[in-house]
Amino acid sequence: MCFSAVVQQNLDLLARQHKARVDTELFENLFARRAAGADIKLAKSLEANFLNPRNAAAERIAHHIAAYQAAIASKWQIELFKQKTRLADAERKLKVRATQIAQDEQRIATNKIVWLRAKLADLKRTEPKSTDARIFPFWYAPVIVSEAGEHVIKPMRYHCRPSGKPASIDSRYPGLYNARRDNLEGFWKNQFGQHHAYCVVQSFYENVALHEFEKRALRPGEKPQNRLLHFNPQPASDMLVALLWDSWQKPGEPALLSFAAITDDPPLEVAATGHNRCIIPLKPESLSAWLTPGADLAAYYALLDDRERPFYAHELAA
Repeated sequence: MCFSAVVQQNLDLLARQHKARVDTELFENLFARRAAGADIKLAKSLEANFLNPRNAAAERIAHHIAAYQAAIASKWQIELFKQKTRLADAERKLKVRATQIAQDEQRIATNKIVWLRAKLADLKRTEPKSTDARIFPFWYAPVIVSEAGEHVIKPMRYHCRPSGKPASIDSRYPGLYNARRDNLEGFWKNQFGQHHAYCVVQSFYENVALHEFEKRALRPGEKPQNRLLHFNPQPASDMLVALLWDSWQKPGEPALLSFAAITDDPPLEVAATGHNRCIIPLKPESLSAWLTPGADLAAYYALLDDRERPFYAHELAA
């Protein structure tokens, strides 16, 4: 399963390379709702599109980003003060007598202070980092769909909530950020053949079991451990990853647009690491047919089978 991915989020570049229109209204609504307190997670590279606004909509989005940053900074500053107080109390107690409780309080407060200071420093950072475009389940990212014959870039959440399902499905089925190819006509039957999309992925991350990565059985008494691997296509190239998406509606609430990446049996080099699924990169010439709904399902399966097949080099992720 694609636990995490580095996704191209430069909207101007996406629009230019894929001859697509950016749904600015949806992006503005998303940033406004986050500024108002909605639990919406976005990568820093998506915010970067609006650092130098060139029109009124971009200026409004920049305002929403500034409002969100001010609110979250205030929240973290309050928590930082609490943890500094907690640390001072623990150190005062340790001067009198070393107890396990005081030592735990000192350790926890110190770790939280380090984390909060790092988050506050990163909040206002404008210099790009390689991790800025990385998304995780329940984060939003730009995806490309077809709308009235036009390619449109829309922000969607990376964890699909199918239309008609209760909101609780998010927690009951936490793996709905991926859609298995062998279940497209099962669980995903209402999306497959109708609601297709793709996103531009540069690399991806997967969790693998340590003993499987090391090609051995669990030792007596050994508990399974995870290792996080970072997979990069070789030669380096953008991958046009096949997605399913849906629009979930509830009266009185904005529509939730969300997506899942289709996964299939992995190529040999991915399977050799102990992982059993892999995303599907489409060929550029397949995109128009993939985005067009209503065709025979066999035609879509053929597009998924006639995929790009890069070699995936891997490394242990930090």
